[in-house]
Order: sequence, then C-alpha cells, then structure tokens
Amino acid sequence: MRRLTVVFTEFEGRLEQTPLIRKLTRGRFTLTDYQAFLSGLRQQVKDGALWMSRAASNIDEQHLELRSILMRHAVTEHRDFRLLEADYVASGGELAAIQAGEKNIGSEALSAWMFHEASKPNPFGLLGAMWVIEGLGSIKAAEWGAMARKTLDLPEHAVRFLLYHGENDAEHIKEFEEMLGLVLPDAETADRIVKTARVTARLYALQIEEMAA
Repeated sequence: MRRLTVVFTEFEGRLEQTPLIRKLTRGRFTLTDYQAFLSGLRQQVKDGALWMSRAASNIDEQHLELRSILMRHAVTEHRDFRLLEADYVASGGELAAIQAGEKNIGSEALSAWMFHEASKPNPFGLLGAMWVIEGLGSIKAAEWGAMARKTLDLPEHAVRFLLYHGENDAEHIKEFEEMLGLVLPDAETADRIVKTARVTARLYALQIEEMAA
C-alpha cells in the first residue's frame, strides 16, 4: 500500500499539469472544456466493465472469491458511461455527438493496455490499475465536479458522474483492499500490481492530456 500510495501521489501531480485540469483548477474551465472531458472519458469508462469481465474469466478456481468480486464490480459499473452521456446532454451537448466520439491517443493506449493485462492467466496486476482508477474517483471526482459546477454554473444533474463516483469509489477502495488480501503476501504479485499501477497512471494521464476542447 505504501508503494501504491507513492504511485498515486505521482499520478496526481502529473494530472495537475495537464492542460484541461490546469484550466479547471485555475478557474478558466469552459463549457466546451467540460464537454470535451465527458466525451473523452466515455470510451474508457465503457471499456471498464469489459476488461474487468475478461479479467474475471481468466482467474482460476483457486481464487473464486476474487473472480466473484470482479464480476460484481463489472455489473455495478457497466452502465456508468450512460451517466456521462446524460451529463453531456444536461450541459447542452447533443447525445449523438458524444456517442460518435472516438478514443484519443491516450485512451487508445490505456484501453489496449487494460485488455492486454486482463487477457493473462490470473491477471492480479490489474488490482494496481483499479487502485489508480478507483482512487482517482474517490479523491478527485467530487472535487472536480464541484469546481466544474461552480465555474460553469451547471445544475447538479449535469455533473452526476463525477459526484456519484466521488461518493461511491471510497467504498470501492475498501473492496480493493479486500481483493489485495486474496492474492498477497507474494512478492512477485506485489511487484506486478505496483508496476501495473504505474503504467496505468501514466497512460491515464496521457488520456487526460490529449483531451482538448
């Protein structure tokens, strides 16, 4: 956990340097920026339940409890991209526009990486990816949602995705710790989890960096 915390701290710093988040935190965020952010996240969020399902299918019977947790998590989140679509429309965008959006360079790399890892036998390293993604939701989502709402004078129903994840991803972090306990202690697995977290953090930051209004 100490090593993962270091990875996440570095990840936060890298995110703060991306153009979109700099505009958000400095009060220069525009409605066009917000809609670009929602559109950019949609594909990654939509893929999330898919790579979790694939990962669960590759976990052996010695780790059935971990498989069950991942499957439940995939079911919980498989419609989250619809929240992004609803927020986009509530902020004045057209549904067809966000649905027609394409992955940017960072999203393409992140998605390929996640599916690559999920396709391995017993892909325990993906716990590191979940630490990064769920951690971002629990620590930053509500803060970003509040900033966007205040700066753009948006109604609450236009920032539901960010507010929802700010409230619920803290519980997912507890679930993450439970999953860690099912595969640790094991030095090789721990190293893989940390490396996967580091790669995921770098690619996720690239995804945000490539979001442009």
